[in-house]
Amino acid sequence: MEPLKEMFNKRFYTQFAAEFNRADKNFKAEQFIKEMLLGLEPLSLNERMRKTSHTLKKYLPPDYKKSIAIMKQVIQNTPRGYTNLVFPDFVGQYGHDDVDTSLDALKHFTQFGSSEFAIREFLKRDFNKTIKVMNQWAKDKNAHVRRLASEGSRPRLPWSFKLDHVIKNPQSTQSILDALKQDEELYVRKSVANHLNDHSKDNTDFMLQVLKAWDKKHPHTAWILKHASRSLIKKGDANSLALFDFEKDVKIKLEKFKIKNSKVKLGSNLEFEFTLTSQKTKTQKLVVDYIIHYRKKGKELSPKVFKLKELDLKPKESIPISKKQMIKDFTTRKHFAGEHFLEIQVNGKVYGKLKFNLSL
Repeated sequence: MEPLKEMFNKRFYTQFAAEFNRADKNFKAEQFIKEMLLGLEPLSLNERMRKTSHTLKKYLPPDYKKSIAIMKQVIQNTPRGYTNLVFPDFVGQYGHDDVDTSLDALKHFTQFGSSEFAIREFLKRDFNKTIKVMNQWAKDKNAHVRRLASEGSRPRLPWSFKLDHVIKNPQSTQSILDALKQDEELYVRKSVANHLNDHSKDNTDFMLQVLKAWDKKHPHTAWILKHASRSLIKKGDANSLALFDFEKDVKIKLEKFKIKNSKVKLGSNLEFEFTLTSQKTKTQKLVVDYIIHYRKKGKELSPKVFKLKELDLKPKESIPISKKQMIKDFTTRKHFAGEHFLEIQVNGKVYGKLKFNLSL
């Protein structure tokens, strides 16, 4: 499988430079390509993107507004996707002396490739002015712009720096979240839920106050509430469980818990099954998860919680549950051979633990 960084390769830069040359006859395409390919090979994905921004600066007009006008024209003719993040990255690096032009550019560019990382450079430097504009974006007719309002202001956006101002003042983004709590687009709602989930890590009480104030009867809002609470529910947080009427005083018995294949080879399935039996005289609303404790390179273990299912367990009822999970490497997780552990968790409490061995 080709590394992701190869999105920025000779073919890409040839087409990229050609588009800039069409938009600006003074753009020296051949020189740009030659400079971009020099020393490119060892660079990571994001290092390649940053080098592209820095090199563009040399070949575009010194007038920032003219450069942005050219880039607005070019981005309409480039393939949508990660490589288009070069455009907002350029703004994030060089647009701080003309904030109005820059924010307008980020609004435009996010419709072709997200500006979520670049906007944080402006939030870091002038939070009040930037968040005021982002509140306007939350009401925009374009879903990509609305999502940027939420995603760009997340306290803990992955692959970016934390927004300490938002962590210290969680209410500073609440108006954006309130504006988007019933958004028609799932793309936007996922961002709102992830934003709230970020808050749950630093400001749990605030996050729960927001959720309690929202209308659970609206289907779009209800979806956000559940998705936003996933981390707290996995931890067995009593207030989060109560918000969705999950049983606080769980009384169950875990039976017939077994791993069908205690020796698992990388690239094959881990298969397990168990039965949950009620030991209560009323129906219990349960959220069932499983936890895999992965072996790390240094031989320590790292737990990962996976959602299994939600169910209503009636008095004296027994429900069999089985699961297959492919054990394979991802860009975000590399596996190591050795002893691993599997746990079954119900409403945040572990009820059983077994081990299995992984071979590569």
